[in-house]
Formats: sequence, structure tokens, C-alpha cells
Amino acid sequence: MYPTHDADALLMLAATLATKRRPAELVEVIAAFDLLQEPVPSTGRLIDSIQRLSAHGLLCEVDGGLALSAEGQLLMAALPKRGDTAQRVFFVREKLSAHPGRAEHPSISLDTARVDAAVLAQRAQAKAPGKNLLMPKPKVDEDERRRPAPWHKHPGRRR
Repeated sequence: MYPTHDADALLMLAATLATKRRPAELVEVIAAFDLLQEPVPSTGRLIDSIQRLSAHGLLCEVDGGLALSAEGQLLMAALPKRGDTAQRVFFVREKLSAHPGRAEHPSISLDTARVDAAVLAQRAQAKAPGKNLLMPKPKVDEDERRRPAPWHKHPGRRR
């Protein structure tokens, strides 16, 4: 498959995480980017990646959701268990570039409004309280009258 982009590899990783047990909605695939700790590609790049991967038979649409096809599952089965996201992106990008470029499969076409709505829904869900355990906790307002304990230069030394 030529050309391959980082957005293609990230989308394959996110789709792998989101579609473990069932086809995932677009919001769930976008939420998987947060698990990867990667920013969501722009709307145009995301639409292009979905179209390119589906045209090459790696992604398919099932009941209105996205799923990895049999070829996509075989490609992602060889993914190493260890490694950070950059190493995994590199590995998936290598596998995508070695994948034969047959454009025989139907392409999934998404409109910009649907993708933008999914991104906004995911952002709103991430900001909701109690939904995301990785979200930073709010800072507690400290009393201005409290002062920290005096700091000694040499704590083991007596005066």
C-alpha cells in the first residue's frame, strides 16, 4: 500500500484498541487515540485515512461502525506486545507499506460533519466528571495565611 502516513498507522492502532470485541462507533475509535496518548489527526486526514484503509481492505463498515477486516486483523496480529507508541507506529507503518495495494474493496465515505460531531462528542465525554480516571484532579485552593515550615540548609547539623 503506497503511500503510507502516520495517520494511517495511528488509525489502525486506534481501531485495534476500539474493536476488540465488536465493531466500534467513530466516537470510540477517536477515544482510542486518547489511550494511545496521541492527538487526533485533522478531520481531512482522518477521512482520507479511513477511505484509504477501507479501499485496501483493512477496514470495513459493519452495522454503522468500523471494524478491522480479516486482512487488517492478520496485519495487526503480528504487532509486538511491548514498546511505546512510536515503535508501534513504525512497525504498523512498515507492515502497511509491505501490504499489497489492491483497491478492490468498497471505500467508506464519511462526511466532515459526522467526523467533527464525533470529535466534539468525545471531547465532551472526556471532560465529564467521573468518566475518565486519567484526568488530572482539580487543584485545591490553599489558604494564604498558611506558610510552609521553615527550610533549613543543613537538617543534620545543630545550631
